[in-house]
Amino acid sequence: MNHLIQLRHTLHQFPETALEERQTAQRILEFFRPLAPDQTYQNLGGTGLAFLFKGKKPGKRLLFRCELDGLPIEDLNPSDHQSQIPGKGHLCGHDGHMTILCGLGEKLAQNRPESGEVVLLFQPAEETGDGAKAVLSDSRFEQIRPDFAFALHNLPGYPLHQVVMRKGTFAAGSTGMTITLTGRTSHSAHPEAGINPAEALAKLIQELPKLPQEANGFALLTLIHAELGSLAFGTSAGKGSLSMTLRAYDQQDLDELIEKVKTTAEAIATSEQLKVEFSFVEQFAVSVNDPSLYPEVEKAAKGLGLSLIEKSDPFRWSEDFGLFSQICPSFLFGLGAGENCPQLHEGTYDFPDEMIETGVGMFWSLIKNS
Repeated sequence: MNHLIQLRHTLHQFPETALEERQTAQRILEFFRPLAPDQTYQNLGGTGLAFLFKGKKPGKRLLFRCELDGLPIEDLNPSDHQSQIPGKGHLCGHDGHMTILCGLGEKLAQNRPESGEVVLLFQPAEETGDGAKAVLSDSRFEQIRPDFAFALHNLPGYPLHQVVMRKGTFAAGSTGMTITLTGRTSHSAHPEAGINPAEALAKLIQELPKLPQEANGFALLTLIHAELGSLAFGTSAGKGSLSMTLRAYDQQDLDELIEKVKTTAEAIATSEQLKVEFSFVEQFAVSVNDPSLYPEVEKAAKGLGLSLIEKSDPFRWSEDFGLFSQICPSFLFGLGAGENCPQLHEGTYDFPDEMIETGVGMFWSLIKNS
């Protein structure tokens, strides 16, 4: 594992954020060249990479996916592999996930599967929710469209190497949403001459957080930012905005919550004679695990002698692997990063190197058992 650990440390030192992962992709490409995959796809969905390994006989195509991007967060963990890029860090473990797929690539180069094909996908821009959509929209994706797709994510707070599983929803769907209200500026001495969105903004701040209570299942609306006019004391504001994150365990619940927000905002805007517009960013589909793949993942974990736990509720965070569950049977599982490991997206987080071998073992078992 030493060479893989060194690779992980190098990736950790030079993180790149969403859709800028060119240097990272180049490092991965150089690692795979001597492994001689049957097909290599570059610039997939932007900066993505995919490597196809053919089995000895025809059969199903399995896809294993990891993420290329780091975060725009300072790496605060002093180490010999601390990030060399100011303000950026691999603080979600994507450096470790990439290394696991590199280790899997080495195994495939030495031992092709008996049947079928294996695709190793290095996806860009997971953190913003743009990457999976870009990859799936790439015309070349049809050449590697899988019959089954798998991914893992490290999970701080769980015992090291423990496999965390769920049937159905594994992680919530979410979207960032901004409501923009436009009225008309006026002199602050004559506010009645303009249309100030302040009162409408105040009503939205009061009313919108109540909407998830009407959902059938889990739904959450978190206000994250509000803006009104500018710091010009002689001017009554003519524009305002309110941004929020919406989450749900069910895609229909998420879609319905979005519509309720729109309806509420439109009604308030109309009553205040304001123009209203909506915009969306960082849209993540619900990650749904196909129940038919549960026994396969369970068998892999037990075969490696790993502790296994079934989580009673889905995770509230989102993962854009959810889009893959809309095109084929898919399964996302967690791998414990240690009970005392700093949480994801914290400045002191660092992917535990011991997990690399476990991750490779899980994916290799899924290939052998397919």
